[in-house]
This record gives sequence, structure tokens and C-alpha cells, in this order.
Amino acid sequence: MVKNKILIIDDDLHICQILRDYFEFENFEVFLAHAGQAGLKMIKEKKPDLLILDLMLPELDGLQICQEIRPHNHLPIIILSAKNKETDRIKGLELGADDYVTKPFSPKEVVLRAKSVLRRVSKEKSQSEAELNFPELLINKNQRLVRSSEQEISLAPKEFDLLWQMASSPRTVFSREKLLELVWGYDYFGDIRTVDTHIKSIRNKLGDRAAAYIQTVWGVGYKFKVENMRSSEQNVH
Repeated sequence: MVKNKILIIDDDLHICQILRDYFEFENFEVFLAHAGQAGLKMIKEKKPDLLILDLMLPELDGLQICQEIRPHNHLPIIILSAKNKETDRIKGLELGADDYVTKPFSPKEVVLRAKSVLRRVSKEKSQSEAELNFPELLINKNQRLVRSSEQEISLAPKEFDLLWQMASSPRTVFSREKLLELVWGYDYFGDIRTVDTHIKSIRNKLGDRAAAYIQTVWGVGYKFKVENMRSSEQNVH
């Protein structure tokens, strides 16, 4: 089982050790840093799944670290601080923290909050990866929903599966045989031209602009072609 990686940035060595013991007991991999610059370096090197961050730090404080990493990093952050004023909490959350825990605290509660944040992030990622969003075309796998130019499109089950298969691997050229294998399964013994029939139906239903994504590669098969892709984090890998 792959362990979640936790980075704790706090200049209080005693707090770091207590949290480390609790998180390691819960099967987390834990890294420690005791100053702002060292913490930033470790974020880049260790690529943690979650950051526990004190506000009062040498070199760079916790808020500066949030400001530094937030524009290009969606790392979940739990702020751990002796500052318990509402204005401090609001400022921390506005800078992108996912949770705010004041000192003194229960180590067990911090672990539970960390697990809760990680579950939420995992759920959001799963939902994001189940949706492909292109100009003029949206495809949601969980809802089996297709919208073309804001109009909901009704696709037959195999039509949807075929569209999703190609759209989730844009620019990949699929032979008809490969699409039969991926969408219909190894045990399908029907006519290979069923792929062409389904592609034609999908294009007709999507309309001209969205249908242009599905391109014929003569002598080979089909590909889903996009120029300026804006799907969620490139969506499916």
C-alpha cells in the first residue's frame, strides 16, 4: 500500500516529533522542516500529499509560504498556529489553506483532520478526472452526460463509450480493431464496420463544431484531435 506523504513545517521540535509519531502510527510517511526556506525546498523535493504548516517560522512565515506555493501548487495545507483570532484564521484560509488548527491542539485531531482533507482532495480529483471539458463539448463519465454547445446530447451506451475512449486519450490514433477491443471487448465477433457506423452516428448527434474533434485517419482508424485542450488537469491519464 502506498503511504501518504506528510510534510510538517514547524520550528517547535517537540511538536514536530509528537505529530511525527502520531502520523507514522497511522502509516503516513513523514518529513520535517523547521524553517521557511528549508520547508519550501522540501516541498519541491519530497512532493508531499499534504502540508502541515506553522505560521510563526524563521526566514519565511507560514503565510509567505502559502503565497509562494499557491499560484502553481494545489498541495493541501493545514495551518497549525498559536494565532487564534478570527482575522488570522480568515487570512490563512483566504491564502489557500484547507484547514486551520489552533495551538494547543490534540495530535489525534490533527491526524483526523488530515485524513478528512486528503479524502476530500481525492474525491475532487476523482470527479475531475471523470469529466472532460473541451470548447463546445463536455463529457462526464460518471453521469454519462454529453453536452455540445450547451445542448445535452443523447448517445447510445456504446456511442458514449466510444466517444469517451477517444476523448480521454486525445491525439492517439486508434485502429478500428483496437476500438472494438477496448469498447466492445475481446469476445466481440461482429463486423468491424460497426465502428464506422457508431462514429457516423456520434458525429451526426454532436453537430458540426463538436463532431470536428473526431477525425478519420485514412487507412488506420480514428483519433480525437484537439488544438487547445482545456480539460481538467488534462483529465485522464
